[in-house]
Parts: sequence; structure tokens; C-alpha cells
Amino acid sequence: MNVFIKEISSNNSPNQQNPFVVVLGAGESGVGAAILAKRKGYQVFVSDMGMIKDIYKRELLENNIDFEESGHNENFILEKAALVIKSPGIPDKAPLVKALKEKGIEIIDELEFATRFSKAKIIAVTGSNGKTTTTRLIYHILESAGFDVGLAGNVGFSLAKQVAEGDRAYYAVEVSSFQLDGCTKFRPYIGILTNITPDHLDRYEYKLENYIGSKFRIAQNKQAEDIFIYNAEDENIAFGFGKFWKQEGNEGCIPVSMSALASDSEYLVVKHSDFSIKKSDLTIQGWHNRFNISCAVLAAKQLGIDNEKISEALSTFVNEAHRLESVCTINGVEYINDSKATNVDSVFYALEAMTKPVLWIVGGVDKGNDYSPLFDLAEKKVKAVICMGKDNEKILNAFKNKIEIIVESGSMQEALKAASLYANSGDVVLLSPACASFDLFNNYQHRGNVFKEILSSAMAELENK
Repeated sequence: MNVFIKEISSNNSPNQQNPFVVVLGAGESGVGAAILAKRKGYQVFVSDMGMIKDIYKRELLENNIDFEESGHNENFILEKAALVIKSPGIPDKAPLVKALKEKGIEIIDELEFATRFSKAKIIAVTGSNGKTTTTRLIYHILESAGFDVGLAGNVGFSLAKQVAEGDRAYYAVEVSSFQLDGCTKFRPYIGILTNITPDHLDRYEYKLENYIGSKFRIAQNKQAEDIFIYNAEDENIAFGFGKFWKQEGNEGCIPVSMSALASDSEYLVVKHSDFSIKKSDLTIQGWHNRFNISCAVLAAKQLGIDNEKISEALSTFVNEAHRLESVCTINGVEYINDSKATNVDSVFYALEAMTKPVLWIVGGVDKGNDYSPLFDLAEKKVKAVICMGKDNEKILNAFKNKIEIIVESGSMQEALKAASLYANSGDVVLLSPACASFDLFNNYQHRGNVFKEILSSAMAELENK
């Protein structure tokens, strides 16, 4: 265990005027929380079970924040901590977390801590799918309209650090269920719940009801003047309203209908507003993205942004990497990186958005997937399935009677080579794995980047011929 301590003495007590804050996890959110706590006068100690990345270690040292890595000094933490800010990636069943709870020490998330020191209006987005795109859309619309706005949360930017460096008037915040689990007073002015499909159930005792309850925490502190935008036809959200809704009535609630967005009309018309736009003017396509856009537009209208500015922003929006990202076209075949699609529902929306015959690269670490919702779309749109993973048996069994061509591969290089053999001009090769990436890659970003790097090399070879 490596410990870097300059200021902490054995005489420090959690009962002193400046409370002792322990931050568990030294990633983006943890280091951001530590910086904010330090600047607000807390005594701060950061502890990480693994090695801390150099970029974050440098920030801790520059801010004179004491820390340890490669293990937790549990006795020290249990003795000193008056408040713990926990990384959302650390499960509640971790021994140290259990011990802290048994001692009655408050444990919160970085978002909860940050909003205690911010006067900003928060637009928070959660859901099993679509939350990143929706959050980025909201941020882009507000920024384009001249708002003083920050982007934060699960998109990879620490809200606490931004608050520490100079609070903004607005934040667009992507919020995961893990983050919501650590929130008690977190109260967004606008909360958006895109959908709920089974995901991360290993963190919720394999009970969908628990996961639904976690998602509904986004509205647990809603007041009458706050806004809650939600998917009107999602059965799990309907269940959540019956089981977990804590408000009296539905004042400030705005339902968005997915089915109403499936028409072949030339225009996207956003109900509960006076906004419409030609679908051809949108930079992201597909039924699911029309839903994401509708949620973002409704949030923007609640903030008083006029239609012209919203339209301008939607026509210049660029989606994040690894989410239906068109990488290149080689010999008339388009290659799309959808590595962020780590569950069946995400792949459903990806396949739904495809207008060309698909060579589908799928596989990785299965999360208990039920592939049956994909059968109809796959039979209509997929000409070949390229399995990519150490264990492809479940995917092979699911699609062996649905798709004529199914190929196994053990690497991205092999998968792309197989796809190129079966692809014709006018086809699309879609990396949309429906699985976690940890069998062959570090994370979904690494998987998507390898996909793009191989294609970049192929493009360079063609140019040199």
C-alpha cells in the first residue's frame, strides 16, 4: 500500500470544526469531490484499492490532498471519517462500505456532495439507454443558445470539480443508477427518465424492482415547480410510478410517447410544445434518437429557449464517440462503431436505425441477455452475424435458426476480416455488441477505438496503393 500523507495528524478528530471527509475511489468523480471538499475547508483523505492514474495523482498532489493507493487503511478510515464520498463503481456489499454503514457514517455520491455547494439549475438525465445522447443534446442546445452551462456526471466530467472551479448557472448531468443510489437530497430542476430495461441486475440482488426503484430516485425530491419528463409507454416506468412515486399528483410531469415518433412524416413534431423540425435537418437518425431529441427539446422549452435556436443546435449536434458513430466507408461498405451498445435494448435501437443490409459484429461478456427482442429486426436487416468473444455459444444458439451466415471470431481483427468477406457495396458493418467488453478489451471505449484503428490502417493502405 502506498500512502501519501502530509497534513493529517493522529490528533485530528471527526468532531472538529472542519469535518473529516474520506473519498473512496480516485477517478474523475472522486478526485473532483476531494478538490471541492478541500476548497470548502474540509479535512480530506482519498483512498483507492488500485493504483491511481498519474493524471489524478498529479491533481491530488497539486491540491495538497492526502491519499493512499493499492489498498484501504480501514482502521484509519473508520476512525476518522465523518462523511464518506464513494465512487459509484464501489458496490454497497464491499466490506469497507458495510463497516462504515454499521458505524452510522454518512455515505454519499459525488453528485450529492457537489449540489450541496451549487446554486445552479440541474437538468439530470437517467435511463437504461439514451441518457448520454440526451444529456449531450441538452448541453449543446443550452450552450448554443448562450447559456452558462456545464456538462457533468456519468458522461465523464466531475460536477464537483466544476463547482469548485467556478459554479455555473446550469448543468446538464447524466446520472447512472449507481450514482442515484448515493443521493439523498439531490434535486434536479428538470429530471428526465428515458427508459428502464434490465441492466446491472447483479448490483440489485437480481431484482428488476430494485433497479426501477433506483432510477426513480431522480425524482425523489421533486417539488411542484420542478419538471419530470419520462417515457410514457415504458412498462417498467409505469410500474415505478405505482411503486416508488412519492409526489402528490403528477404536477410538472411531461410524458413523451415513443410510438407517436414512429410515423413516416417528414417532420418531427414534439408534443407538449410548439416545436417541429424536418427530420432531414437532424444530424442523428433513428426512432430512438427522435425520442432523445424530444426530451431535450422539452427541457430546452422549459428553460425558455426559442425554436430557432433549438433548430440551429439540432442541425449542428455531433453525437459522442462509440454511439452509432459512422467511422468510414471502404469499397462502398459503411462501418459504424456502436461499441457503447452493451445491452440488448441498445442494439435494438441500433438495428432499428439501419437502412442498409447489416453485417453485425456482436459478443463479449454476456450479462444474462435475452436476445429474443432482436429476432424480428435481425431477420429483416441482418445478412450475417459475426460473433466476437471468448464464449459465443449463447449468441450462436440464439440466432442459428434466424440468420443463415454466422461466423465466430476471437478478435476485432478477425471480426472485421470476416465482415469484409461477406460485405458488398451498399452494406453496413455494425459493431453493436450487446455485451460488456471485458473479455477482450479494457472497456467499451477501448473496443471502439480498436475498431476505428484497424479501419484507419485499412484506409491508409488503400490510399498508398
